[in-house]
Amino acid sequence: MRNPLSDKVVEIQPSGIRKFFDIVSEMKDAISLGVGEPDFDTPWRIREEGIYTLEKGKTYYTSNSGLMELRKQISEYLVRRYGLDRYDPASEILITVGGSEAIDLAFRAMINPGEEVIIPQPCYVSYLPCAVLADAVPVTINLQEKNDFRLTPEELEAVITPKTKILVLAFPNNPTGAVMTKEDLEKIAKVVIEHDIFVVSDEIYSELTYGNAKHCSIASLPGMRERTIVINGFSKSHAMTGWRLGYACGPENIIRQMIKIHQFAIMCAPTNSQYAAVEALKNCEEEVEKMTVEYDQRRRFLLTRLREMDIQVFEPFGAFYIFPNISRFGLTSDEFATRFLKEYKVAVVPGTAFGDCGEGFVRMSYASSLANLKEAMERMEQFIKTL
Repeated sequence: MRNPLSDKVVEIQPSGIRKFFDIVSEMKDAISLGVGEPDFDTPWRIREEGIYTLEKGKTYYTSNSGLMELRKQISEYLVRRYGLDRYDPASEILITVGGSEAIDLAFRAMINPGEEVIIPQPCYVSYLPCAVLADAVPVTINLQEKNDFRLTPEELEAVITPKTKILVLAFPNNPTGAVMTKEDLEKIAKVVIEHDIFVVSDEIYSELTYGNAKHCSIASLPGMRERTIVINGFSKSHAMTGWRLGYACGPENIIRQMIKIHQFAIMCAPTNSQYAAVEALKNCEEEVEKMTVEYDQRRRFLLTRLREMDIQVFEPFGAFYIFPNISRFGLTSDEFATRFLKEYKVAVVPGTAFGDCGEGFVRMSYASSLANLKEAMERMEQFIKTL
């Protein structure tokens, strides 16, 4: 029998996160700091709207682009929260099945075989495989702890070639929690415009920033709106992971082609999720703020405890992750995470799950209760004494 499989797909490695989830799910009294999912329930008003739409039988297809009312709310939200020029709900916004689908659609709509996509790492696990599946050539940049894992214009300039098509920006960042300021992004925008490349800006954690680190979208900068696809969604900000709802905003000519792929592959995002998201944008800013305040409390707790243990860690100002440097213990990231889980029943994710440059780090999520975090840090203190 001939080989039924695609060589391209077979060569893609599975996510380095999943094996730890599989182990911890079968382990009694384990604490998981590995999951990238809010531990809060979806706000009641959102759930209530979802229930209401089911009771009223609003379960039919929406347009391929999504509910017009939701697209209008997204357009106004981006103006209100981030100062973006208004996106036309009729032609510049697409509702997707989570932010992950939007990433995949953007690559497939924009890339010709052999064109290059620049991916700063450590980063979310989907960018590189999505680029490969779109027949792009991934070009990685190893972000550095000394720069707080921010992308510098010098690092970007060094990898641009005549084949460069897209730069992926993912800030606030998963797994590091790093953010890019407006001043940082202005320097990146200058390079992007000079070299006539495009940006896929994954802003799924935009609501989750702390201290004075207010989120800035690169699409809000002069000359960038017409060359940026802004990707966002409801999973992280509104604790709606299972509702599977994201969106992409950008120039009409790009969005039109993304809709075409979405039309043939998906048809439309879940209808009741879309109605619920309208309610989320209209009436749930207070709940989002409350969740952000609690994440910030957990963030500061973890930062303090890790430093008390003399573990090197830079201060993250976004998302709900912290990325401590564990290289001084003489273990690889995978060895550290595996032993910590098996010996002390705490799950963290090896930094290498997010790119080779993550070696020497582990990702800890603080999307867990303060009680769990306190117990996890007690166990970590015991664990590192054995190393």
